[in-house]
Amino acid sequence: MKKFFRIFLFVLIGAVVLGTFYFLWKKSRPVEVVYEIVEVATNSIQNTSVATGKVSPRDEIMIKPQIQGIISELRKEAGDFVTEGEVIAVVKVIPDMSQLNSAESRVRIAEIAIETTRAAHERQVKLFAGEVISREEMEQSEAEYRRAVEELQNSKDALDIVREGSSKNTSDIANTQIRSTITGMIINIPVKVGNSVMQASTFSEGTTIATVADMSDLIFIGNVDETEVGRVHTGMPVKLTIGAVENSTFDADLEYISPQGVEQNGAILFEIKAAATIPDSVNIRAGYSANAEIVLARVEDVITVPESTVSFSGDSTFVYVLTDSLAKKQVFERRDIKTGLSNGMIIEVTEGLAVGQKIRGNQITAVAMTPSVPQQ
Repeated sequence: MKKFFRIFLFVLIGAVVLGTFYFLWKKSRPVEVVYEIVEVATNSIQNTSVATGKVSPRDEIMIKPQIQGIISELRKEAGDFVTEGEVIAVVKVIPDMSQLNSAESRVRIAEIAIETTRAAHERQVKLFAGEVISREEMEQSEAEYRRAVEELQNSKDALDIVREGSSKNTSDIANTQIRSTITGMIINIPVKVGNSVMQASTFSEGTTIATVADMSDLIFIGNVDETEVGRVHTGMPVKLTIGAVENSTFDADLEYISPQGVEQNGAILFEIKAAATIPDSVNIRAGYSANAEIVLARVEDVITVPESTVSFSGDSTFVYVLTDSLAKKQVFERRDIKTGLSNGMIIEVTEGLAVGQKIRGNQITAVAMTPSVPQQ
């Protein structure tokens, strides 16, 4: 029994030694490296810059009152379409007590004056009928009476304007009726019935009753980083992608680049504006967020290869062209090339390669290696 265990132990030790030698021999053998093979093809390449921003109407008009008071009626609401001159709201005037007192006093004085003038005019009429006075004196008396009547009417109109904001003769154009100054859509009404409003004057910008905009003329407003603004110029085509409108892009033309940058979160950004072309069938609301893709450069149907296959060494640019592939062994030849436009994924080759040639790609790992022909 002891002899059996002794023999078994010697056999086990011998197996371990032989296994160790085989492992070391196997590991010392050179590993055959296999590369992915990429075929040279033609593609289109474009470089773009993406700007984030929003879509807004080109012109937003703030409607402000020319009289101060309290909102007594709102005839429109946000989203309504209005034409130029259409009434949006009505303001009830709160009269100034000193102005009201002066207007009432003016009416009383005008009434006294007209009573005196009327009596004098009636006497002149009787004297003229008896041929006591001349026609000239009669006409002068009549003119004075008419002036007194006109003064009374003017004083009453002034009193109505102080009290109500308008008179009978000016009711159609009264300042109490807040009218739209353009044709468009009301995008905001920040006031409610009962709110006090201030008139627009030299000393105050006034209270905004409504904001009206022409929604048929929309622009994109966004920002471009300082590293790319030098490659952008007005007139460039822009593709707009609006977040609220899925699976749709809209054409636009870049029409403005700010001459001054603004610092935001440590980066210098320049404002841009692009005129958008939106079909009538698409309902766009003011303030929608959007991305603008600006095409900086584009080439069509050029020879391209994946940028990962290109090597750079100093001023040299080269790839490795497959010259032979017998069994498992791949033979490559270094080939200098000249490159053009790149989008980060593929790069244009202007010289050194032809369509259909095969070049070396990424190395295939040992796990991925197969005894078959390398991947095409």
